[in-house]
Amino acid sequence: MPAQPLVIVFDVNETLSDMAPLAEAFAQIGAPRELAKLWFATLLRDGFALTASGDNKAFAAIGAEALRTLLAAEGISGNLDAAVERIMTAMQNLSLHPDVPDGVRALAAAGHRLITLTNGAAANTNKLFVAGGIRDRFELLLSVEDAPAWKPARAAYEYAAASAQAEPSSMLLVAVHPWDIHGAARAGLRTAWLNRAGTRYPSYFRAPDITIKALTELPAVLAA
Repeated sequence: MPAQPLVIVFDVNETLSDMAPLAEAFAQIGAPRELAKLWFATLLRDGFALTASGDNKAFAAIGAEALRTLLAAEGISGNLDAAVERIMTAMQNLSLHPDVPDGVRALAAAGHRLITLTNGAAANTNKLFVAGGIRDRFELLLSVEDAPAWKPARAAYEYAAASAQAEPSSMLLVAVHPWDIHGAARAGLRTAWLNRAGTRYPSYFRAPDITIKALTELPAVLAA
């Protein structure tokens, strides 16, 4: 990986935001804690299905509808709309992973341009970054709501490249999701897989150029 400055494109949900507290939000409405992971996987599945069929729907709209379906199937008692609102509010009030602030600041100090590309809303990214004290390190906060398609469609990454006025080959996607790594690689970006959990990378996806366990490792890798 060359040492020259790059346009570093960050995924946001799970990559930068710590979604573990969502399990507690599910427990507070009487749902199983593990339903949080199933909900997020369902949300992504349906978003990808809409993308594959040529549609682009808002992350929050899909999330709320998927949540109603899952909670109803669990037999959650009481006001279902209130339960959905509680979970969606929790999703909008997450915090950064502990390794993110120092990693972001070091990458910015090294001269790299930092942007985001999320399947969620840019407003939520802004709120997350302001609370975490890193908003000023980012040049652009991009969302696929303004792109032709969700990630991992090629058009999403091309939208990011056009917005940053950069060639895909001069961009590096950082993400925890192998499907995002694969999509970015297919679109011509370099990739860094943030593997905090120490899991195995699926062999059917394009392998990442870089694998790190914490964002704080990335500045040194790029400088080497």
